[in-house]
Amino acid sequence: MFNYTATYTDKYQLTMSQVYFLKGQKDTKAVFDYFFRKLPFNAGYAIFAGLEDLLNILSILRFDSHDLEFLKEQQFHPDFISYLEKFRFRGNVYSSLEGDLVFPVRPVIQIEANIIEAQIIETLLLNTLNFQTLIATKASRMRQAAEGRILIDFGLRRAQGPGGYYASRAAYIGGFDGTSNVVAGRDYRIPVSGTMAHSFVESYDDELSAFMHFAEVQPEDCVLVVDTYDTLNSGLPNAITVAKKMEEKGLRLNGIRLDSGDLAYLAKESRRRLDNAGLEYVKIAVSNQLNEHIIKSLMEQQAPIDVFGVGTSLVTGHPDAALDGVYKLAYSNGKARIKLSENVSKITLPHRKQVFRVIDSEGKFIGADAVTLADEKEVEIIYHPVYPFKSLSLAKYIMEPLLHKVMENGLRLKKPQSLSEIAQFSRNRLAKLPSEYKRFDNPHIYKIGISNKLQTERDILIDKFKFAFK
Repeated sequence: MFNYTATYTDKYQLTMSQVYFLKGQKDTKAVFDYFFRKLPFNAGYAIFAGLEDLLNILSILRFDSHDLEFLKEQQFHPDFISYLEKFRFRGNVYSSLEGDLVFPVRPVIQIEANIIEAQIIETLLLNTLNFQTLIATKASRMRQAAEGRILIDFGLRRAQGPGGYYASRAAYIGGFDGTSNVVAGRDYRIPVSGTMAHSFVESYDDELSAFMHFAEVQPEDCVLVVDTYDTLNSGLPNAITVAKKMEEKGLRLNGIRLDSGDLAYLAKESRRRLDNAGLEYVKIAVSNQLNEHIIKSLMEQQAPIDVFGVGTSLVTGHPDAALDGVYKLAYSNGKARIKLSENVSKITLPHRKQVFRVIDSEGKFIGADAVTLADEKEVEIIYHPVYPFKSLSLAKYIMEPLLHKVMENGLRLKKPQSLSEIAQFSRNRLAKLPSEYKRFDNPHIYKIGISNKLQTERDILIDKFKFAFK
């Protein structure tokens, strides 16, 4: 949808790249890691999303003529601008599979390219993956709360601009069933759903006429919003009248929607009255500032709700609003690289790496990922990255590699997956995670450990640079 060109970046990516170019370092090979430091929403896991969009963009990323003219205005060197005319991403991408469960500290994606290509795509990568992973995770929590009920994304009108487009995609990966967002439905083949607004009812002199006209034109998927005036004394009785008229024509009212008030009470009373009228098949949909905690509460109250329409909380990732994903250099010019910090937890992991998921003999995740050097094949023990006295033996477990080569020399290695395939894969992976990591309150902390060889290489670099700057 968005017209991405290579100026979809921060200026400092270009200023650094210009230095690399003018100082003869444009062919320097580099490896960058994308990872995040903290799980959003106090959750026990995150759902990785945005990969397919990122790969699609990287495969066609260019500086167009408009970009180049603007960069001239910004006083970039003419030789550097000439270089950018032929810019293409020709690097390699090693990635977790989209829809998989991901956790802090460990690499989610590894970029291997010349230093300029790797630098210029940083902002685009972070912008795409941080947002979609945040929203997919939020959606997954709502799916956990709603159990088997239908979840519809109603968030486009409340999203931050075009973010609503990508939020609909991420929500579907996280477990939503559909969206009100027509353009996202068109492009991503997400089922599209919609009811009616209060303004439609208000535009008529009486509520019943509004309902009747809507049902006549929209008989196959007719959902009536019943709280414009008085839910139980006006909206619901009128909806029942319309439902009976539809039955006379061999049709069925699909549902009613509650958008205000005590949703648990109104849903129970509406269900009772619908059932008494012989309309057991009419579904009850609710909306109005829902989030995973409200959905969970409604389920615990046994509210007879069939459909949840969720908007603001979903598409804005409330209350976290952003995933703290970062992109850090791990290797360049033939040498391992490291970022030090007074905060020990922010010291990065050097070298090209692989990540393994630790799985038991029944195929379940035990709650640990192992980060190793890329060429390590067998690892018997992993160590806590900050507290090395904490360790975990892997002797009796299966090790599943998680970083797969998905792009080589700027070309995709596999055909794009459909969104439904990604969503199903995500559900399958989540089913392998023990329930302790999926609960809302105080979920178990998923363990991330590093191999002895990686730990040693990191400690050598720490000592080297601490000594150098004493």
